[in-house]
Amino acid sequence: MAQAVVIGAGPAGLKAAEELAAAGHDVLVAEAKPSVARKFLMAGKSGLNLTKDEPFETLLQAYGEASDWLRPMVAGFDAAAVQDWARELGQQVFTGSTGRVFPTAMKASPLLRAWLRRLDSAGVQIKTRWRWLGWDGDALLFGTVDGQKSITPDVTVLALGGASWARLGSDGQWAQSLQKKGVELAPFAPANSALSVDWSPHMQPHFGAALKSVRWLAGELDSRGEATISATGLEGGGLYSLTPALRDGADFCVDLVPDLDAASLRQRLAAKSSKTTLSQWMKKSLKLPPQKIALFHEMIKRRALPKSHEVTIIKRLPIVGARLRPMDEAISTAGGVRQSAVDDGLMLTALPGVFCAGEMLDWEAPTGGYLLTACMATGKWAGRSSAEWVNRSA
Repeated sequence: MAQAVVIGAGPAGLKAAEELAAAGHDVLVAEAKPSVARKFLMAGKSGLNLTKDEPFETLLQAYGEASDWLRPMVAGFDAAAVQDWARELGQQVFTGSTGRVFPTAMKASPLLRAWLRRLDSAGVQIKTRWRWLGWDGDALLFGTVDGQKSITPDVTVLALGGASWARLGSDGQWAQSLQKKGVELAPFAPANSALSVDWSPHMQPHFGAALKSVRWLAGELDSRGEATISATGLEGGGLYSLTPALRDGADFCVDLVPDLDAASLRQRLAAKSSKTTLSQWMKKSLKLPPQKIALFHEMIKRRALPKSHEVTIIKRLPIVGARLRPMDEAISTAGGVRQSAVDDGLMLTALPGVFCAGEMLDWEAPTGGYLLTACMATGKWAGRSSAEWVNRSA
Protein backbone atom coordinates (compact mmCIF):
# COMPACT_ATOMS: atom_id res chain seq x y z
CA MET A 1 0.00 0.00 0.00
CA ALA A 2 1.23 3.46 -0.85
CA GLN A 3 1.52 5.78 2.10
CA ALA A 4 0.82 8.77 -0.14
CA VAL A 5 -1.08 8.91 -3.42
CA VAL A 6 -0.82 11.83 -5.85
CA ILE A 7 -3.49 11.87 -8.55
CA GLY A 8 -2.39 13.69 -11.69
CA ALA A 9 1.11 13.66 -13.19
CA GLY A 10 1.38 17.21 -14.43
CA PRO A 11 3.88 19.71 -12.99
CA ALA A 12 1.81 20.27 -9.81
CA GLY A 13 1.41 16.57 -9.12
CA LEU A 14 5.03 15.69 -9.83
CA LYS A 15 6.23 18.53 -7.60
CA ALA A 16 3.94 17.34 -4.78
CA ALA A 17 5.28 13.80 -5.21
CA GLU A 18 8.84 15.10 -5.06
CA GLU A 19 8.16 16.88 -1.77
CA LEU A 20 6.48 13.84 -0.22
CA ALA A 21 9.33 11.57 -1.27
CA ALA A 22 11.90 14.03 0.07
CA ALA A 23 10.09 13.88 3.43
CA GLY A 24 10.60 10.11 3.50
CA HIS A 25 7.15 8.90 2.42
CA ASP A 26 6.31 6.18 -0.09
CA VAL A 27 4.58 7.84 -3.03
CA LEU A 28 2.43 6.52 -5.85
CA VAL A 29 1.45 8.88 -8.67
CA ALA A 30 -1.67 7.88 -10.62
CA GLU A 31 -2.13 9.32 -14.13
CA ALA A 32 -5.18 8.70 -16.32
CA LYS A 33 -3.34 9.18 -19.63
CA PRO A 34 -0.81 6.77 -21.21
CA SER A 35 2.06 9.16 -20.42
CA VAL A 36 2.76 11.91 -17.93
CA ALA A 37 2.81 15.71 -18.19
CA ARG A 38 1.17 15.82 -21.63
CA LYS A 39 0.07 19.44 -21.37
CA PHE A 40 3.55 20.39 -20.14
CA LEU A 41 5.07 18.74 -23.21
CA MET A 42 2.56 20.38 -25.54
CA ALA A 43 3.36 23.81 -24.08
CA GLY A 44 7.04 23.13 -24.68
CA LYS A 45 6.64 22.52 -28.40
CA SER A 46 6.79 26.23 -29.13
CA GLY A 47 9.42 26.94 -26.47
CA LEU A 48 8.81 26.09 -22.82
CA ASN A 49 8.21 29.32 -20.88
CA LEU A 50 9.19 28.29 -17.35
CA THR A 51 8.62 31.51 -15.44
CA LYS A 52 8.94 35.31 -15.60
CA ASP A 53 12.12 36.86 -14.24
CA GLU A 54 10.78 39.97 -12.53
CA PRO A 55 10.48 41.38 -8.97
CA PHE A 56 8.35 39.24 -6.67
CA GLU A 57 5.59 41.83 -6.18
CA THR A 58 5.32 42.33 -9.94
CA LEU A 59 5.17 38.57 -10.45
CA LEU A 60 2.45 38.25 -7.83
CA GLN A 61 0.23 40.87 -9.47
CA ALA A 62 -0.29 38.46 -12.38
CA TYR A 63 -2.54 36.33 -10.17
CA GLY A 64 -5.10 39.10 -9.70
CA GLU A 65 -7.71 38.41 -7.04
CA ALA A 66 -5.88 35.25 -5.94
CA SER A 67 -2.57 37.03 -5.32
CA ASP A 68 -3.00 37.25 -1.53
CA TRP A 69 -3.97 33.58 -1.37
CA LEU A 70 -1.02 32.46 -3.48
CA ARG A 71 1.53 34.84 -1.93
CA PRO A 72 3.14 32.41 0.56
CA MET A 73 3.14 29.58 -1.97
CA VAL A 74 4.75 31.56 -4.78
CA ALA A 75 7.19 33.05 -2.25
CA GLY A 76 8.19 29.48 -1.41
CA PHE A 77 8.86 28.65 -5.07
CA ASP A 78 9.31 31.89 -6.97
CA ALA A 79 10.87 32.69 -10.33
CA ALA A 80 14.41 32.28 -9.03
CA ALA A 81 13.53 28.92 -7.49
CA VAL A 82 12.03 27.69 -10.76
CA GLN A 83 15.26 28.55 -12.56
CA ASP A 84 17.37 26.86 -9.89
CA TRP A 85 15.16 23.76 -10.13
CA ALA A 86 15.76 23.54 -13.89
CA ARG A 87 19.51 23.97 -13.47
CA GLU A 88 19.58 21.27 -10.79
CA LEU A 89 18.07 18.95 -13.38
CA GLY A 90 20.93 19.76 -15.76
CA GLN A 91 18.98 22.19 -17.95
CA GLN A 92 20.45 25.63 -18.46
CA VAL A 93 18.03 28.53 -18.87
CA PHE A 94 18.07 31.98 -20.42
CA THR A 95 15.95 35.09 -20.00
CA GLY A 96 14.46 36.75 -23.07
CA SER A 97 14.05 40.47 -23.66
CA THR A 98 10.59 40.45 -22.06
CA GLY A 99 11.77 38.65 -18.93
CA ARG A 100 10.38 35.28 -19.94
CA VAL A 101 12.62 32.39 -18.94
CA PHE A 102 13.20 29.37 -21.20
CA PRO A 103 15.39 26.28 -21.11
CA THR A 104 18.33 26.72 -23.47
CA ALA A 105 17.14 23.58 -25.27
CA MET A 106 13.76 25.34 -25.80
CA LYS A 107 11.99 22.01 -25.24
CA ALA A 108 10.14 20.43 -22.35
CA SER A 109 11.18 16.83 -23.02
CA PRO A 110 14.82 16.96 -21.76
CA LEU A 111 13.68 18.66 -18.56
CA LEU A 112 10.87 16.16 -18.01
CA ARG A 113 13.12 13.17 -18.61
CA ALA A 114 15.62 14.44 -16.06
CA TRP A 115 12.82 15.11 -13.56
CA LEU A 116 11.36 11.64 -13.98
CA ARG A 117 14.78 10.08 -13.44
CA ARG A 118 15.13 11.99 -10.19
CA LEU A 119 11.66 10.95 -9.03
CA ASP A 120 12.44 7.34 -9.86
CA SER A 121 15.65 7.54 -7.85
CA ALA A 122 13.62 8.89 -4.94
CA GLY A 123 11.38 5.82 -5.09
CA VAL A 124 8.30 7.51 -6.57
CA GLN A 125 6.08 5.01 -8.42
CA ILE A 126 4.15 6.31 -11.43
CA LYS A 127 1.16 4.37 -12.75
CA THR A 128 -0.25 5.49 -16.11
CA ARG A 129 -3.70 4.61 -17.45
CA TRP A 130 -4.98 4.83 -13.89
CA ARG A 131 -8.10 6.99 -14.04
CA TRP A 132 -9.47 8.16 -10.73
CA LEU A 133 -13.16 7.28 -10.33
CA GLY A 134 -13.76 8.88 -6.93
CA TRP A 135 -14.07 7.23 -3.54
CA ASP A 136 -15.43 3.92 -2.40
CA GLY A 137 -15.83 4.60 1.29
CA ASP A 138 -12.40 5.73 2.44
CA ALA A 139 -10.64 4.10 -0.50
CA LEU A 140 -9.57 5.77 -3.73
CA LEU A 141 -11.05 3.93 -6.71
CA PHE A 142 -9.23 3.73 -10.03
CA GLY A 143 -10.10 2.33 -13.43
CA THR A 144 -7.03 0.63 -14.92
CA VAL A 145 -6.23 -1.65 -17.87
CA ASP A 146 -6.25 -4.49 -15.33
CA GLY A 147 -9.67 -3.61 -13.94
CA GLN A 148 -10.64 -1.53 -10.95
CA LYS A 149 -8.11 -0.91 -8.20
CA SER A 150 -8.70 0.58 -4.78
CA ILE A 151 -6.12 2.13 -2.45
CA THR A 152 -6.56 3.54 1.04
CA PRO A 153 -3.55 5.82 1.51
CA ASP A 154 -2.57 7.83 4.56
CA VAL A 155 -2.72 11.03 2.54
CA THR A 156 -3.87 12.09 -0.93
CA VAL A 157 -2.87 15.00 -3.15
CA LEU A 158 -5.20 15.85 -6.02
CA ALA A 159 -3.51 17.63 -8.94
CA LEU A 160 -6.13 17.03 -11.61
CA GLY A 161 -5.84 20.15 -13.72
CA GLY A 162 -8.55 22.46 -14.98
CA ALA A 163 -11.14 21.93 -17.68
CA SER A 164 -9.40 22.71 -20.96
CA TRP A 165 -7.45 20.54 -23.40
CA ALA A 166 -9.36 17.43 -22.35
CA ARG A 167 -7.41 15.30 -24.84
CA LEU A 168 -4.29 15.99 -22.75
CA GLY A 169 -5.97 15.05 -19.49
CA SER A 170 -7.58 18.21 -18.07
CA ASP A 171 -11.27 17.44 -18.49
CA GLY A 172 -12.65 18.75 -15.18
CA GLN A 173 -14.64 15.57 -14.54
CA TRP A 174 -13.19 15.38 -11.05
CA ALA A 175 -15.53 18.21 -10.03
CA GLN A 176 -18.47 15.80 -9.69
CA SER A 177 -16.62 13.63 -7.16
CA LEU A 178 -15.68 16.63 -5.04
CA GLN A 179 -19.14 18.17 -5.19
CA LYS A 180 -20.62 14.94 -3.85
CA LYS A 181 -18.30 15.32 -0.86
CA GLY A 182 -19.47 18.86 -0.18
CA VAL A 183 -16.42 20.66 -1.55
CA GLU A 184 -17.19 24.23 -2.62
CA LEU A 185 -16.27 24.85 -6.27
CA ALA A 186 -16.32 27.89 -8.54
CA PRO A 187 -17.71 27.23 -12.04
CA PHE A 188 -15.09 26.63 -14.71
CA ALA A 189 -14.53 29.39 -17.26
CA PRO A 190 -12.00 29.87 -20.07
CA ALA A 191 -8.77 31.73 -19.34
CA ASN A 192 -6.07 32.73 -21.83
CA SER A 193 -8.55 32.24 -24.62
CA ALA A 194 -8.46 32.99 -28.32
CA LEU A 195 -11.43 34.83 -29.83
CA SER A 196 -13.98 33.88 -32.44
CA VAL A 197 -14.83 36.47 -35.09
CA ASP A 198 -17.02 35.69 -38.09
CA TRP A 199 -15.00 37.38 -40.80
CA SER A 200 -16.32 38.49 -44.16
CA PRO A 201 -14.55 37.17 -47.31
CA HIS A 202 -12.71 40.52 -47.31
CA MET A 203 -10.46 39.24 -44.49
CA GLN A 204 -9.50 35.87 -45.97
CA PRO A 205 -6.29 37.08 -47.66
CA HIS A 206 -5.03 38.17 -44.23
CA PHE A 207 -5.45 34.85 -42.39
CA GLY A 208 -2.17 34.09 -40.68
CA ALA A 209 -1.05 37.72 -40.64
CA ALA A 210 0.13 39.18 -37.35
CA LEU A 211 -1.21 42.40 -35.87
CA LYS A 212 1.83 44.01 -34.27
CA SER A 213 2.40 47.37 -32.57
CA VAL A 214 -1.17 47.51 -31.34
CA ARG A 215 -2.84 48.06 -27.98
CA TRP A 216 -5.81 45.89 -27.12
CA LEU A 217 -8.41 47.18 -24.66
CA ALA A 218 -11.19 45.38 -22.76
CA GLY A 219 -12.82 47.04 -19.78
CA GLU A 220 -10.05 48.22 -17.45
CA LEU A 221 -7.50 45.83 -18.98
CA ASP A 222 -5.11 46.53 -21.83
CA SER A 223 -2.27 44.73 -23.58
CA ARG A 224 0.47 45.71 -26.01
CA GLY A 225 1.07 42.15 -27.23
CA GLU A 226 0.50 40.98 -30.79
CA ALA A 227 -2.23 38.73 -32.15
CA THR A 228 -2.76 36.78 -35.35
CA ILE A 229 -5.76 36.89 -37.66
CA SER A 230 -6.95 33.32 -38.09
CA ALA A 231 -9.75 31.69 -40.04
CA THR A 232 -11.77 31.48 -36.83
CA GLY A 233 -10.94 34.89 -35.36
CA LEU A 234 -8.00 36.26 -33.39
CA GLU A 235 -5.40 34.45 -31.32
CA GLY A 236 -2.14 35.26 -29.59
CA GLY A 237 -0.49 36.31 -26.37
CA GLY A 238 -1.63 39.89 -26.74
CA LEU A 239 -5.21 38.83 -26.15
CA TYR A 240 -4.95 36.23 -23.42
CA SER A 241 -4.57 38.61 -20.47
CA LEU A 242 -7.87 40.28 -21.45
CA THR A 243 -9.93 37.11 -20.97
CA PRO A 244 -11.27 38.06 -17.49
CA ALA A 245 -12.79 41.29 -18.83
CA LEU A 246 -14.09 39.64 -22.00
CA ARG A 247 -15.78 36.93 -19.90
CA ASP A 248 -17.65 39.73 -18.14
CA GLY A 249 -18.85 41.17 -21.45
CA ALA A 250 -16.56 44.21 -21.63
CA ASP A 251 -16.30 46.12 -24.90
CA PHE A 252 -13.29 45.05 -26.94
CA CYS A 253 -11.26 47.55 -28.96
CA VAL A 254 -7.85 47.97 -30.52
CA ASP A 255 -5.62 51.03 -30.86
CA LEU A 256 -3.97 50.59 -34.26
CA VAL A 257 -1.35 53.31 -33.60
CA PRO A 258 -0.55 53.17 -29.85
CA ASP A 259 2.68 55.13 -30.25
CA LEU A 260 0.91 58.07 -31.91
CA ASP A 261 -1.29 60.32 -29.79
CA ALA A 262 -4.63 61.67 -30.99
CA ALA A 263 -3.34 65.21 -31.54
CA SER A 264 -0.52 64.04 -33.81
CA LEU A 265 -2.94 61.80 -35.65
CA ARG A 266 -5.25 64.75 -36.32
CA GLN A 267 -2.36 66.79 -37.70
CA ARG A 268 -1.47 64.04 -40.13
CA LEU A 269 -5.08 63.65 -41.16
CA ALA A 270 -5.47 67.38 -41.72
CA ALA A 271 -2.51 67.26 -44.11
CA LYS A 272 -4.12 64.52 -46.20
CA SER A 273 -4.82 65.51 -49.80
CA SER A 274 -8.45 65.34 -50.85
CA LYS A 275 -7.38 63.07 -53.69
CA THR A 276 -5.82 60.56 -51.30
CA THR A 277 -8.10 57.78 -50.15
CA LEU A 278 -8.27 56.85 -46.49
CA SER A 279 -6.60 53.52 -47.20
CA GLN A 280 -3.78 55.23 -49.11
CA TRP A 281 -3.30 57.70 -46.26
CA MET A 282 -3.18 54.93 -43.62
CA LYS A 283 -0.61 53.10 -45.71
CA LYS A 284 1.62 56.06 -46.60
CA SER A 285 1.29 58.39 -43.63
CA LEU A 286 0.67 55.92 -40.80
CA LYS A 287 2.70 53.09 -42.35
CA LEU A 288 -0.06 50.62 -41.49
CA PRO A 289 0.33 47.14 -43.02
CA PRO A 290 -2.47 45.64 -45.14
CA GLN A 291 -3.88 43.53 -42.30
CA LYS A 292 -4.44 46.57 -40.08
CA ILE A 293 -6.12 48.49 -42.88
CA ALA A 294 -8.31 45.47 -43.66
CA LEU A 295 -9.33 45.14 -40.01
CA PHE A 296 -10.20 48.84 -39.92
CA HIS A 297 -12.53 48.57 -42.90
CA GLU A 298 -14.02 45.28 -41.69
CA MET A 299 -15.09 46.84 -38.41
CA ILE A 300 -16.33 50.22 -39.64
CA LYS A 301 -18.61 48.40 -42.10
CA ARG A 302 -20.07 46.29 -39.30
CA ARG A 303 -20.85 49.28 -37.12
CA ALA A 304 -21.57 51.71 -39.94
CA LEU A 305 -19.11 54.03 -38.24
CA PRO A 306 -18.77 57.45 -39.88
CA LYS A 307 -15.42 58.01 -41.56
CA SER A 308 -15.47 61.57 -40.21
CA HIS A 309 -14.45 60.01 -36.90
CA GLU A 310 -11.29 58.43 -38.29
CA VAL A 311 -9.04 59.58 -35.44
CA THR A 312 -11.31 58.19 -32.73
CA ILE A 313 -11.84 54.96 -34.62
CA ILE A 314 -8.17 54.36 -35.39
CA LYS A 315 -7.30 54.91 -31.73
CA ARG A 316 -10.21 52.82 -30.46
CA LEU A 317 -11.50 50.48 -33.15
CA PRO A 318 -14.33 48.27 -31.84
CA ILE A 319 -13.86 44.57 -32.63
CA VAL A 320 -17.48 43.79 -33.36
CA GLY A 321 -18.77 40.27 -32.76
CA ALA A 322 -15.69 38.97 -30.94
CA ARG A 323 -16.37 36.23 -28.40
CA LEU A 324 -14.31 33.71 -26.47
CA ARG A 325 -13.52 30.40 -28.13
CA PRO A 326 -14.88 27.20 -26.51
CA MET A 327 -13.43 26.49 -23.07
CA ASP A 328 -11.72 23.27 -24.10
CA GLU A 329 -9.56 25.27 -26.52
CA ALA A 330 -8.44 27.74 -23.85
CA ILE A 331 -4.86 27.51 -22.62
CA SER A 332 -6.11 27.38 -19.04
CA THR A 333 -9.27 27.79 -16.99
CA ALA A 334 -10.53 29.85 -14.10
CA GLY A 335 -12.72 28.25 -11.45
CA GLY A 336 -12.26 25.08 -9.45
CA VAL A 337 -11.69 24.48 -5.76
CA ARG A 338 -12.39 27.72 -3.92
CA GLN A 339 -10.02 29.16 -1.34
CA SER A 340 -12.79 28.79 1.24
CA ALA A 341 -12.78 25.01 0.67
CA VAL A 342 -9.16 24.49 1.77
CA ASP A 343 -7.08 25.38 4.81
CA ASP A 344 -3.77 27.24 4.74
CA GLY A 345 -1.99 24.03 3.75
CA LEU A 346 -4.35 23.41 0.79
CA MET A 347 -6.12 20.54 2.58
CA LEU A 348 -9.84 20.21 1.85
CA THR A 349 -11.71 21.05 5.03
CA ALA A 350 -14.49 18.65 4.01
CA LEU A 351 -11.98 15.81 3.48
CA PRO A 352 -9.15 15.70 6.03
CA GLY A 353 -6.04 14.17 4.53
CA VAL A 354 -6.92 15.24 0.96
CA PHE A 355 -4.93 18.15 -0.48
CA CYS A 356 -5.26 20.03 -3.79
CA ALA A 357 -2.70 21.66 -6.07
CA GLY A 358 -2.29 23.24 -9.47
CA GLU A 359 -4.86 24.49 -11.91
CA MET A 360 -7.74 22.69 -10.20
CA LEU A 361 -7.60 25.47 -7.59
CA ASP A 362 -9.62 28.62 -8.29
CA TRP A 363 -6.96 30.99 -9.61
CA GLU A 364 -5.89 32.19 -13.03
CA ALA A 365 -3.00 34.05 -14.59
CA PRO A 366 -1.93 35.17 -18.06
CA THR A 367 0.62 33.26 -20.07
CA GLY A 368 4.25 34.24 -19.72
CA GLY A 369 5.50 31.70 -17.19
CA TYR A 370 2.98 32.55 -14.49
CA LEU A 371 0.86 29.42 -14.97
CA LEU A 372 3.71 26.95 -14.61
CA THR A 373 5.23 28.86 -11.69
CA ALA A 374 2.00 28.75 -9.67
CA CYS A 375 1.27 25.13 -10.58
CA MET A 376 4.66 24.07 -9.26
CA ALA A 377 4.48 26.41 -6.27
CA THR A 378 1.10 25.03 -5.16
CA GLY A 379 2.33 21.50 -5.86
CA LYS A 380 5.31 22.02 -3.59
CA TRP A 381 3.09 23.63 -0.93
CA ALA A 382 0.54 20.80 -1.01
CA GLY A 383 3.29 18.16 -1.01
CA ARG A 384 5.03 19.66 1.97
CA SER A 385 1.77 20.29 3.84
CA SER A 386 0.55 16.74 3.21
CA ALA A 387 3.85 15.31 4.43
CA GLU A 388 3.59 17.33 7.63
CA TRP A 389 -0.03 16.23 8.09
CA VAL A 390 0.95 12.56 7.84
CA ASN A 391 3.68 13.10 10.40
CA ARG A 392 1.30 14.77 12.83
CA SER A 393 -1.30 12.04 12.34
CA ALA A 394 1.14 9.18 12.85
